[in-house]
Amino acid sequence: MLRRLHIRQFVLVDELELEFDPGFTALTGETGAGKSILIDALKLALGERGDASVLLPGAPRAEISAEFDTPSQLVGWLDEQGFEPGETVLLRRVIDAQGRSRGYLNGSPATLAQLREAGDSLVDIHGQHAWQSLARSDSARELLDAYAGAAAERQACAQAWRAWRDAEQQLQAARQDAGQLLRERESLQLELAELDRLAPQPGEWEPLNAEHRRLAHAAELIEQLQGACAWLDDEESGALRMLARAQQALQPAAAIDPGLQPVLEQLDQLHTLGAELGHELAARLRQADVDPQRLAEVDARLSAWMGQARRQRVAPDQLPAHWQQLRARQQQLEQGADLEALAARERAAHARLGEAAARLSERRAGACERLAQGVRALMQELGMQGGDFAVALRELPQIQSAGAESVELLVAGHAGAELRPLARVASGGELSRIALALAATTAAQQPVGTLLFDEVDAGIGGAVAHTVGRLLGALGADRQVLAVTHLAQVAAAASRHLQVDKASRGGRSFSSVRALEPQARVLEIARMLGGDASSEVALAHAREMLQAAAVPAAPARARRARAKAG
Repeated sequence: MLRRLHIRQFVLVDELELEFDPGFTALTGETGAGKSILIDALKLALGERGDASVLLPGAPRAEISAEFDTPSQLVGWLDEQGFEPGETVLLRRVIDAQGRSRGYLNGSPATLAQLREAGDSLVDIHGQHAWQSLARSDSARELLDAYAGAAAERQACAQAWRAWRDAEQQLQAARQDAGQLLRERESLQLELAELDRLAPQPGEWEPLNAEHRRLAHAAELIEQLQGACAWLDDEESGALRMLARAQQALQPAAAIDPGLQPVLEQLDQLHTLGAELGHELAARLRQADVDPQRLAEVDARLSAWMGQARRQRVAPDQLPAHWQQLRARQQQLEQGADLEALAARERAAHARLGEAAARLSERRAGACERLAQGVRALMQELGMQGGDFAVALRELPQIQSAGAESVELLVAGHAGAELRPLARVASGGELSRIALALAATTAAQQPVGTLLFDEVDAGIGGAVAHTVGRLLGALGADRQVLAVTHLAQVAAAASRHLQVDKASRGGRSFSSVRALEPQARVLEIARMLGGDASSEVALAHAREMLQAAAVPAAPARARRARAKAG
């Protein structure tokens, strides 16, 4: 539920912080006092678009923060999105004078889409014109699916539809491009014929070049190795012979001067190292050999490799990867040219779509009458005695991502009237009552903890208004309900009452909100009843109304029990 709402420099509000309780809270006030400001501010925190027009005149920026209890269904989403889950979730929105907007979720930057997605799990908003969207088939279908608990079936149907559409598009493209694909296959086969013969392997290019250089300069290499061996091990003038002579000359001197012994040892080490180098050079010389046949083989492969690289317009070391890409494209073209296989794939995908749509249709059909009964029963209590309500499924010519049928809400406002589409119901009062009946019937199926009603009681009064108050009070027994209302009967049914006032300071108007204590609440209810709000008659009527609303009505209790059982 909503715990706290903080508003700063927004429209007519300088700064305001409100704490909210469970149950049904009514928001009332004089016309123009700014009752909808709280709702508009909350909508912005929940990701609705806004601009600089929402700022208090002269303010550099507006800030709105809304803190909610964290519902269980939101914890996983917060973690996936990189937001730190906690006992509460804090949504914050800042809009500056240039119209730039920033959003935050639990202190971390968030996009408007993320705020909206989080808000869908926190608040369900019912406006006074909710019927307008429900007149559209897609909105009515979403309402029915939510009521039916068909989220999994709808997602499965959407996935099956996308898979079928992809298969169908591939089949159509293959049929249209069959000639072009055939020409591309033939051209690719010619290219691959030469590359297949060469079969360039990854990591082969550099070793092949090194071997070619070695073979091409084999004679020169042998000559240089022989020269090095001679300089090192020639019997007359080789380095080893000279080192041995130096050792012989120094040995007598070391006997006279022991300090020369380390020098003699170093000469011995040099002679040993020189001998080892001589063995290594001799081994290399034995391995070095002029191999014209291998040189010709390597030269031929190197030439073929470079020729293919030029023809394919790639670097020589990239030729193996390019070869594999062409082979993959050939396989793709062969699969694309198999029209029968593509047609079979499309038929299988369409069959799976039909099965998914059938499961969704079954779920919808099972919920239609339950939804209709709930709304129909509330219509009788809302002054539409004898009225009827139905949910009609209309089969579509072709299965869509949302299923095989459209959904239409049908209404008859009084006994004997013909069921007609919701969009054709003319009375504004009837539309408001039907919207409220729908909201009350489907609210029990919604996982959100806060329901917000923005003047859904417009156009009604009298006994019907008492029923609306009882309905909202009954909903508040299971979750948090906030309602902006102008009806005393509705406000009297609330467990908490907030009053919105507007006052002038320094030639400017400001709105404020205060929680009403019992006596102040009596005065506000008396004002809402009309006439002289300070008269004893009006005050007595207000007290009586509040006392009557404090006792839950039997029909409301029974309906709540039916909703839980259903």
